[in-house]
Amino acid sequence: MVEYVIVVALVAVAAIAVYQLFGQVIRAQTAAMAREIAGEDGSEQSRVAQSAAESAAAQAAAKSLKSFTGNAAAGQ
Repeated sequence: MVEYVIVVALVAVAAIAVYQLFGQVIRAQTAAMAREIAGEDGSEQSRVAQSAAESAAAQAAAKSLKSFTGNAAAGQ
């Protein structure tokens, strides 16, 4: 029984970590889905999710392994 509780706790911690990692995109998509399920218009939250995804993609495209080495450009 204790093993199952540990596994469930680890899955819960992993789910929270993933939710935090993907941040604003998932929050906005979840808000849009919740509004649509409630019968309201979720298009504003969808637009927020799209802009957050575009921002995240731009940040990811700007980073490479050289971004993390600090002095990579100084040696060239």
